[in-house]
Order: sequence, then C-alpha cells, then structure tokens
Amino acid sequence: MAGSQTGPTRVAVLTSGGDAPGMNPAIRAVVRTALDAGAETYAIYEGFRGLVTGGDAIRPITWDAVGGILHRGGTIIGTARCLEFFTVEGRQRAVRNLIEAGIDRLVVIGGDGSLTAADHLWREWPDHMAAMIADGTLPPDAAGRFPRIAIAALVGSIDNDMTGTDMTIGADTALHRITEALDAIGSTATSHQRTFVVEVMGRRCGYLALMSAISAGADWVLLPENPPEHEDWQRILCDRLREGRKAGRRDSIVVAAEGAHDRDGRRITAVEVKELLERELGEEVRLTILGHVQRGGSPSAFDRYMSTVLGSAAVHEALAAAPGDPPQLIGMRNNRVTRTPLGECVTATQDLTLALEERRYADALTLRGGSFAESLQTLRTLVKALPKPPSPEQRRLRIAVLTAGGPAPGMNTAVRAAVRVGLDRGHMMLGVRNGFLGLIEDELDEMGWMSVRGWTSAGGSELGTNRHVPSGSDLYAIARTLEARKVDGLLVVGGWSAYEAVHRLFSERDKYPAFNLPTMCLPATIDNNLPGSEIAIGTDTALNSIVEVVDKIKQSAVASSRCFVVEVMGRQCGFLALMSGLASGAERVYLHEEGVTLADLQADLGHLIAGFHRGKRLGLMIRNEMANPVYTTPFMVSLLEEESGGLFEVRQAILGHLQQGGNPTPFDRIQATRLSRRGLEALVAEAARGGSAAQFIGLEGGQVRLHDFEDFPRLVDHASQRPKTQWWMDLRPIAAVLAKPGPDHDPGPTAG
Repeated sequence: MAGSQTGPTRVAVLTSGGDAPGMNPAIRAVVRTALDAGAETYAIYEGFRGLVTGGDAIRPITWDAVGGILHRGGTIIGTARCLEFFTVEGRQRAVRNLIEAGIDRLVVIGGDGSLTAADHLWREWPDHMAAMIADGTLPPDAAGRFPRIAIAALVGSIDNDMTGTDMTIGADTALHRITEALDAIGSTATSHQRTFVVEVMGRRCGYLALMSAISAGADWVLLPENPPEHEDWQRILCDRLREGRKAGRRDSIVVAAEGAHDRDGRRITAVEVKELLERELGEEVRLTILGHVQRGGSPSAFDRYMSTVLGSAAVHEALAAAPGDPPQLIGMRNNRVTRTPLGECVTATQDLTLALEERRYADALTLRGGSFAESLQTLRTLVKALPKPPSPEQRRLRIAVLTAGGPAPGMNTAVRAAVRVGLDRGHMMLGVRNGFLGLIEDELDEMGWMSVRGWTSAGGSELGTNRHVPSGSDLYAIARTLEARKVDGLLVVGGWSAYEAVHRLFSERDKYPAFNLPTMCLPATIDNNLPGSEIAIGTDTALNSIVEVVDKIKQSAVASSRCFVVEVMGRQCGFLALMSGLASGAERVYLHEEGVTLADLQADLGHLIAGFHRGKRLGLMIRNEMANPVYTTPFMVSLLEEESGGLFEVRQAILGHLQQGGNPTPFDRIQATRLSRRGLEALVAEAARGGSAAQFIGLEGGQVRLHDFEDFPRLVDHASQRPKTQWWMDLRPIAAVLAKPGPDHDPGPTAG
C-alpha cells in the first residue's frame, strides 16, 4: 500500500447528490476498512461543496465516529448540491484542497451526476495540477507527489438508475417504503371499492414503479421506458379497470413513475390519470404522491449489508490502485462484487438517457437489462382482469401446486404467480391443501384467477404447509391421487423437507410409475439452506425481521451497561446469523459452520470486560440456534453475566418464530414471482415434450438455473441439512474486521 511520495496513505470519503438509505453503512465500512489497513481516514463533509470549500470541511474521522450508524438513514457526513464544482475554478480548488490535506485516495458515494463529476475530476487532474503549478498556487513538486488521485465509486441512488450495478444503495429501502404504502392503500381501497393513483419517484427510471407494482399486486403501471403503446391508452386503461371490477376486484391501484410520458414524450402526470379515471369511471379516485418519504428512514437489511460489502471493496480498490489507474465503480452484479471503469458506466448511463430523449424505447428497455423486461412481461400477465381463454387445439395440462416445509414469507406470492401464469397459458391449476399430506388425503381443489387475489402480500401459506416427508404407505396414496386426478405436473414451493419429499418420489419412480411426471421445486425457506439457489424465498423477510428487532434491542440496551445475546433461526445454516450480524453491527457471530469453543467464549468475555471498563455501554452477540449443543444461549448468558463481576448485565433475546412471520418484503415478492414464472414455464415445457424431469430452480450468480434431482445428494451436506457450497461464508472476513474494537480504540456508547 503506497501513499503520496512524502507521507502516509490518506483515504477520504464523501457523499453527494440526493441522500440514500445505506450511505451510512457504506461510510462505516469505508472508514473501518481503511483504518484496519493502516491508512489515515478523512471525511469530506457536505459532499463536493465541502471539497471545494476545504478547511474544516475536510477532517479526520475515527473508528468510533462511525459506530452506531448502521440503522440511521441519510448520511452523517452530509450532502449538498454544488454548482461551483461544475466550474473549472471550483474543480481546481477541489484539487488544491485534496493535495493540501495530503489525500491521494477518494471514495465517492452518490448518484449519476455525482459520479460523473468524480470522473471529470480524475480526468482533469493533471490539467488542474499543471495550471496551479504554473500560476504558483501549488509548489512545483506537487505533480510528483500527487500525479493522480485514485477514485473508487459507489452508486447511492434510490432510483436504481445507473449501469454498472444491479442494485444501487438505497433502492431496496425505497422499495420497502413504497410497498408498505401500497399495502396500506390496498386495504382501504378494498374496503371502499375505490381506485387509487400512486406516484412514485423515478424521473428517468421506472424501476421503483415496476417492482412496486409487482410487489403490491397493482393493476396498472406507467413507466418512462415503456410508454403506453396505443394512442388511446386512456380508453384501454379504463376498460381494463372496469373488467377487473366485473371479475370481482374491489379495488384498483395505478402506479405512475414521476417521469412517465406517452410515446410522443408528453408527460403523463398522476393528477391527469386521477382526473381521467374519475371522468370515465364515474367514481371517486384518490391520489397519493409519496414524495420524499421514499428516500428517508432506516435502511433495509439488504441495503445495510450490500453497502457494507461494497464500502469495504471500494477501499481495497482505492488502496490497490496505481497512479493513472482509471476510477472504478464498485457494484453488485449477479450477487457478486464487481469492478467496472467508472467512465464506461457514466457513458452507458448517458446512452440510456439519450435513448429515452430520442424516444428509442426498445433500446432503453434493452439497456435496462433482461430482468427489467422480463419483469414487465410478467406484470402484464398478472394485471389482467381474467386470463385469456385456452386455445381449442392446445393440450390443457393439469398442474398441481403445493407448499411444503416450514412456512416462509413469499410462498403465497409464488403460488399466485404460478396459478395466474398457468391459467393464462390455458392450463388447469390444482391447489393442494396441507402440503404432501394433502396429496396423501386427496385434498386438491381447482384454482381460479380470483382465488389468489390478495395473495401477493400475505405471509404464511394459504394452501397450508408442514414438514411431513412421505414414506411407506404414503407413497402409494400419493401415486393413487396423482393417477386419479390425472396430474400432468407438480410444482412444489418449500424448504428442506419439501426437497427431501420430492427426492423421495424421484427415487421411488421404479416402483410407482405415477411419479414419472415433470416436477419442479421452488426454494422457500427462511433458513437459506437449499442447494441450487443463493437466496431462498423468505430469507430476506426473516433477515429484515431480525434487524428490526435488534435495532430496538440496541436502543433499549444503550440506556444502561448491558450485553445482549440474540439467538436467530437457521437450523445448522448460519446465513441469518452472519448476515444479520453484518447488518446490525454485532461484535460477535456464532455459527454452526465454525462451532463454539470455551476458548472462544473466554476471549469474547475478555473483549467485553475490557470494553465496558473503558466506557462501553452495549455489547451485541448473535448466535445461530444450533451453533453448539452444549454452549446454548442461556449458558452463554449465565457465563458472561457471572464472569462480568457486575460490570454489565447480560440478557438473551431468542427471536423464535417471529422470523417466519410477517408480510414478505419486496425482494421476496419479486423473487417469488420471477422464480414461479420461470419454474412453471420449464415445467410446462417439459410436460409438452413428454418428459418427466424432476428439477429444482433457483438464482445462482444472479441467473435463474435448473438442477436435476439426481444431483441433490451430491450438492448437500445431508447431516447438516445445508448446501456444501455456501457463498456467503466469503463475507466472514469483512464481518470480522468491522466488528473489531478498532485501532487505538475508545469505545463509543453503542455496538456497531
């Protein structure tokens, strides 16, 4: 790690543009990773304005200064618009201030405008340096000491509107805010048989509008990238809503992005849509403009751990950069940290904006990426008032759908999507009550389009679920049901026991010919312990439930000297423990994968005692429920409190089944919808060609992939009921670094 030629390496961080939830976790990760690497760390307050102003706006920031900020929205170092930076004189002052502070590495967190400005700063650096040396503003040796500044960029924007990353910091939290509002609006709209028009942010990007429409089960959406295709779109919209009411819908919700417009580029406002619907439908229509409530508040679990991982990676990128290396945008693509030249990302984002301005909407959709267009196509199916009638010449398949294993938020969302996509393709959908027991007892009912109305946001499983794995006479009963009901395909949404049950049926095909039918498993479990999928349906909801409770625990504990041991679910898979530890700033995470020893507990006790002696007021430990059969949560609590000598109190919080409850998060709803559609389509295609593949589907590396059940035993650690490969264990070192007491530690009041 090299600094300037005459001093130590100094890393600075700034936030610019509109604030976004998750900026604070990113700041925390940048500061602590840089300090742990031995660099001096600075904060530039008020964004590029502080960079231009200099002086006290650029000052050192310590390890403890970023403690206890993970749960806070906005940015603790401030942000501001700075027109002066977009002048030559302003950028020259910025260069001079950085050089005078001895800063040669910079992490910039902001939106497309801020990152474009950062790219300009890097490109113009030699010219500004030469000009200031020529006029005597800088000494002649400055060019040798600071030939270039290394820049790493993170995208902080709720709009998710920049290329180079699948998700921008703050977008997931904004989607939470919108979905929560739409859920609340939906309940009152249903009560009064009323129509609502809801405007969400997104001037040039319809991500929030599209994904919130999918998440909340909206009836229509207006996007910048996909204006209404017909000139008389107003009539089509009104006809669609009328058809929905005739079909039995009691409410209608139209979501409009603030940048929505027609094919000619004329803006379509939410007020205009409200007035249209009132005039044409002859009913009262309510308008809700969510505004800046979408931008504020505590960041979601995803924004916390993604920002943490990206912030850590940005520091390593900046420290490793050689003079002249171009700035890199540190993003998340296909669930992995990626590095892309910032200039390329800026250009690609500008190309997309130009495509919208030139009304090349097909190009704009392509530039948004395949998952955006796929989601739009899925929404078009889900918002129909009724499915299109089956074609007389097509084969109408009979597909059974069931949920099995422990309840997971998002199960209902997956079933709804499968039923509606299947019916729209002309097939008959059969709902199986009570998991595999329902197949044993022949509890199957035909499902209609409106029978899954309102299931998008509902937690648990409306069909019913349990962990029963069939064996012995169960197998004969299931075979009899499949034959009697003439089932052509089986779609199973569930967890470990669901996969075990399907593998049992697959293994018994030689004895029971009825099991030779296409079968598809969708991963739905809060434990995230299934092969073939990096994130299971329900996991994100459970993680947010944990983080929300831990936030409250931390608030209660900081009033006195107290340590909490929080036990989370996961069985023998430590995903929830590790990721909630990253998202909550826990000082210690105990995993079944690593085990727990008495030496570990002694070391942790020593760290706690030392910290509380120096003024610490809160300790936070997170324990996987099966981390160790002997060193249980009550044991740990008793040990720590006994050995603390009264220095601090110790409390336990066993979160239990609240982690399985609640309405699914937008992430889980979107993933459930996507996997359900793709899984059903694969199932139908297999049946159409006369195949009988038994498969499970999931997201790996951000891509939807299928695996055959004959590979199931090879991919799992059966004794521990988890996959042999657990990608998230690669994040363990980051969690360990950020949880350290820190160099020259002076404990703050909170963990984090």
